[in-house]
Amino acid sequence: MKTGLLDLAINGGPPAFSSPLHVGRPNLGDRTRLLERIEQILDTRWFTNNGKYVQEFERRIAQFIGIRHCIAMCNATVALEIAIRAAELRGEVIVPSLTFVATAHALQWQEITPVFCDIDPITHTLDPNQVERMITPRTSGILAVHLWGRPCNIAALEDIAHRRNLRLLFDAAHAFACSYKGRLIGGFGDAEIFSFHATKFFNTFEGGAVVTNNDQLAAKVRLMKNFGFCGYDNVIYIGTNGKMNEICAAMGLTSLESLEQFIAVNYRNYQAYRQELQAIRGVRLLEYDESERNNYQYIVLEIDQSEAGVSRDRLVQILHAENVMARRYFYPGCHRMEPYKSYYPNAGILLPNTLQIASKVLCLPTGDTIHRQAVATICAIIRMVVEKQHAAPRRSEAAVGVGRTPSA
Repeated sequence: MKTGLLDLAINGGPPAFSSPLHVGRPNLGDRTRLLERIEQILDTRWFTNNGKYVQEFERRIAQFIGIRHCIAMCNATVALEIAIRAAELRGEVIVPSLTFVATAHALQWQEITPVFCDIDPITHTLDPNQVERMITPRTSGILAVHLWGRPCNIAALEDIAHRRNLRLLFDAAHAFACSYKGRLIGGFGDAEIFSFHATKFFNTFEGGAVVTNNDQLAAKVRLMKNFGFCGYDNVIYIGTNGKMNEICAAMGLTSLESLEQFIAVNYRNYQAYRQELQAIRGVRLLEYDESERNNYQYIVLEIDQSEAGVSRDRLVQILHAENVMARRYFYPGCHRMEPYKSYYPNAGILLPNTLQIASKVLCLPTGDTIHRQAVATICAIIRMVVEKQHAAPRRSEAAVGVGRTPSA
């Protein structure tokens, strides 16, 4: 038990955890059932090209969400790229900067200009009022992101898209099994794109999907993910290779059978963090609307340095030394990454909320490898650092290195 700043690992003490606790460590369902499926794949030697497990996976995902079409993909980035092309986006597309860089890359890769729009500082998702202001004659669509699994203001964005004759896609990488006004994410806009990467609470090892109720769009996506083939030796459309393989689909089916268990563990951890973090000055836990379905896969804090007495970046260093591999999602924002910071060096002028939130966000470990005592220990370290910052003279803080913000 650490009782003072000198006990911290960053100041020479032993780390609180003997091995790293990662954000997004993969969940694994019933290992025996997964291996049974893999054995069947090996026995049939049908490894890819729309095998029975991919077909079953697509069918069950569509049924779970309540939509007409699920097209499984090798990963969510390719799924985004194909959905963007199938939706015939061009020119400019409005997108948040506070997202994983693949959201912007999927546009830029196809020579579409990502127009970075500011977010609501409370929800961390696109601010519809700002979206309206960013529309130009070159705008063809909006690519919104359900960050942390918390839905965008879908009604407002759908209204804008309808009035301005724009396509509307949702990057739903975080939002599988989450709902908006009682409906599961997946059936909104022209299409939504899921990620089933290993770091997601529901994973297929590596994978993604385009989900939609648009029959015409779904047909194009299916063609495009398989080189444009329609039947045997009959290519009728331009395409690429976006197919999910059978092993990944088998993992997805196994994960789906443990879905509620994964969510229950995440919810347990969320409630534990909520209890442990309350009343710590300058530390705000982003809360989920419990009247909706949530997957609770992200534990997201905002660190207000002026209140906490310690910066988010310094707190990350302190936690890393304790083997708590906290993450600064999605720092520093896409607009400050290449090639965008060179293309649009002044984009930040229009993104004050994005800049503020990107400097505060801290994500903590959760999932089935994190238990109540681990949560208590992580939060005790944060509490101690903040409390000692307020109790000790400033020169004492400097002496142990906690009060300093790294020059980087």
